[in-house]
Amino acid sequence: MTIPAAAPTPDRFTARAWAMLLVLCGVVFLEGIDLSMMGVALPSMRADLDMSTTALQWVVSAYALGYGCFVLLGGRAADLLGRRRMFVAALAVFIAFSGLGGLSSEGWMLIVARFVTGVSAGFLTPAALSIITTTFAEGAVRNRALLVYAGIAAGGVSLGMVVGGLLTALNWRWVFFAPVLAATPLLPLALRLVPAGEPPARDGRGFDVAGALSITGGMLLAVYTVVMAPEVRVAETAATALAAAALLAAFAAIERRSAAPLVRLGILRSVPLVRANVSAAVLVGSYMAFQFVVVLYLQQVRGWSSVETGLALTVVGLDAILAPTLTPPLVARFGTARVIGAGFAIAILAYALFLPLGLDWTYWAMLPTMALIGVAFALAYGPLTIAATDGVDDAEQGLAGGLLNVSMQFGAALGLAVATAIAVAATDGASAQAQLDGFRAALVVPVAAAAIGAVATATGVLTRRRVADRTSASRLSPR
Repeated sequence: MTIPAAAPTPDRFTARAWAMLLVLCGVVFLEGIDLSMMGVALPSMRADLDMSTTALQWVVSAYALGYGCFVLLGGRAADLLGRRRMFVAALAVFIAFSGLGGLSSEGWMLIVARFVTGVSAGFLTPAALSIITTTFAEGAVRNRALLVYAGIAAGGVSLGMVVGGLLTALNWRWVFFAPVLAATPLLPLALRLVPAGEPPARDGRGFDVAGALSITGGMLLAVYTVVMAPEVRVAETAATALAAAALLAAFAAIERRSAAPLVRLGILRSVPLVRANVSAAVLVGSYMAFQFVVVLYLQQVRGWSSVETGLALTVVGLDAILAPTLTPPLVARFGTARVIGAGFAIAILAYALFLPLGLDWTYWAMLPTMALIGVAFALAYGPLTIAATDGVDDAEQGLAGGLLNVSMQFGAALGLAVATAIAVAATDGASAQAQLDGFRAALVVPVAAAAIGAVATATGVLTRRRVADRTSASRLSPR
């Protein structure tokens, strides 16, 4: 029996509102950890299940495919079918298949479990975000809730490497079992605390099946193209990219004619929304590329263990502390665009400091970069979540959350793929120095990605300034 849930007061924080927000944050924190902690466990999985390098890569890529190609559909499903309903159902699937992953006795079972877990996360994350944006009133209260939510989500991604290293030291299966143990108590709490909301609208127009199939197929092929680009021939990459483009073009044509479109294409005419999604993609992509290089450098060149590697990245988790405490007053004082811009400026500095990477670097030489990345994420991640959902109608908040998450997923896949391709191309030999040369070349990727985000944000600040100047001038002009 479903327990009725009363909605929190939307214009202020009550104890119930905080409790609901913490449940949503707990789930997204676990999803973030689940996404990032697999990397340090892969060698143990390969040894135990006798997996090839190609099969091992699919443990990570299958999650990206499941997440990337269903997150947009998940966001729209939350709008059409009910946000709490989709959140609870997706959380149940997430728990079940995380547990099945830990019980896997064959590599293919592990890959299938990761794919379905990724699909569940694709429905879970936009549902959670839209619950926040439709429960709390737009303005300071919603912004605070989003900053807390985004900060804890970013902290999960940042701390995943640490948790993964510690759990792998026990047994790699614990990277699957631990999320099950942590998420299971959140399921009844979600039923109790998350408001049911208004019943989904029944307008008799049905569900956009053709749009759902074309966008899912197009996203699947697009993510597959990005993930596999470093490992397959150029002709294969071109073929899958063209097929993805054809399906996405078909999707656009279907949406223009559909009586009940899955995605209202007009939402993409919002320049601030598109700018926020591009910035979010390069923010996450820059970190994934950096993390990839650092993990390989520490383990392959320096010989550090998985636990040592995870602990080395602990400082990046500063964003989980700074985002809910430092960022809200900064946003209130300076606005989202300026705070995001400061975050990207700090990110550029952080990644640039790592460019002279050496064979004998001490951890103290790496520490400034790790700390600055945590500050950069604290400043940029949460405000980008606000920018990507601000001004969007309540009926499309799930869609806006889906667009944001798919942008982040594509950014992560693209950043990882480009960094991998550059590192492989620039590595000439098997010596430590040769590997180091490849890693140094790949470190250009996060610097360039952060610079793109800074430029995108700067255009938004300049646009707002011009609008403000024109408004002031019109008020001062004689009539």
